[in-house]
Amino acid sequence: MKLLEFLDFIIYWSIVMMPFSVAIAPGIANTFIAIFVIAFIIKKFITRKPLSTDRLTLLFFGLFFAASVISIINSVNYNSSFQGVIKLFKYILIFLVCSEEIKDKQHIKRIVIAICSGIFLVAVDALWQLAFGYDFIHHVKLQFAIGLPRPTAAFPNCNVLGIYMAALTPLIFGVTFFYMKGRGKLLMSFVSVLGLLGVYLSLSRGAGLGIYLAILFLSIVNKKRILTLILVGILVIFPFVMPKNIKQWAKDVHYNPLVFMCNPDRISIYNNTLNMIKHHPVIGVGLNTFSLNYGKYKTEAAEKYAHTPDTIYAHDAYLQMAGEIGLLGLLTFILFLSRIFGLAFNASRKSSDEYFKIIAVSLIASLIAFLTNSLTETTLYHPRVVMIFWFLIGVCLSLNRLGKEARGDL
Repeated sequence: MKLLEFLDFIIYWSIVMMPFSVAIAPGIANTFIAIFVIAFIIKKFITRKPLSTDRLTLLFFGLFFAASVISIINSVNYNSSFQGVIKLFKYILIFLVCSEEIKDKQHIKRIVIAICSGIFLVAVDALWQLAFGYDFIHHVKLQFAIGLPRPTAAFPNCNVLGIYMAALTPLIFGVTFFYMKGRGKLLMSFVSVLGLLGVYLSLSRGAGLGIYLAILFLSIVNKKRILTLILVGILVIFPFVMPKNIKQWAKDVHYNPLVFMCNPDRISIYNNTLNMIKHHPVIGVGLNTFSLNYGKYKTEAAEKYAHTPDTIYAHDAYLQMAGEIGLLGLLTFILFLSRIFGLAFNASRKSSDEYFKIIAVSLIASLIAFLTNSLTETTLYHPRVVMIFWFLIGVCLSLNRLGKEARGDL
């Protein structure tokens, strides 16, 4: 049927192009998402085929969704909470389409090439911004902190640049150094270095910690003792070779590791958020209303570290989630994540294809980087980069499906 062939074609290539388009603009990325979602719904309506995505994963996401909806009981703005529900529908559709429609190894390889292209574009744009003071895509100005330049590339700020690079570089790094050979390995090694450089130039501490742990994970899982020793050595040496501005700042904060990683204002935000959770521990203050509620839960004790505005994000995705949808909602999200990691590890262990094994482990590394970064950034709530997280979830689930198909389990 020609219509089904056309739908398959546009779904296939929209999935490939989506992670690359995030590097350029959110509007383009959302257009590709809309295309593959609409095409997927039409295809399902025509074929009437049941979903093949892991049922327990869908159940855990359903519990997360239910906890989010229940939290609306306490919402101070139903319109804002409704927008939050729409976002959750968008997220499930992103990972569901990827889970159901990623076809085979060739499809995944094309996705990897698209991600490489995005990392390359962002890194070149960041270097251009350092040289000329603005990026060449949107003319975003170069930012500065403690006297050091912090490029943003085409992203709204340097921390978002760090989130994008840290989330995707481990996937490329894993495929490059544990699978690729010959000229392809040389080219992808160059892209991996650019990705690491992008994280470093962003000066995002959360992104730096995330990508460090991701690569350390890859080195341990793949039993690369030399790489593991190098990473440990970097950790020991870095305090002595880091830029003098950072050394001076560390001295100014009396080498307090919490202040060094989070800044005084974030410590105030975290304490105020804990106060919010204390008042509404079970179901939170309402989906997508954190910033609307934040000012009500500020305390003098928390504000002693630094004054914070009345409307702000938590700069910690888990605290914000607990504040909005309660500890019940956070627990369901952790259950969902545990299932994703379990399926990815299972795909790595059971697959007979070496490429799928490396992709599965590298996806885990990318999720580790993203979720580590979430400790100091509201990554799961930033519309520009959260779509990358759900995309990676979908690719993980597709590996589980493809593995079952190869083994005849479906």
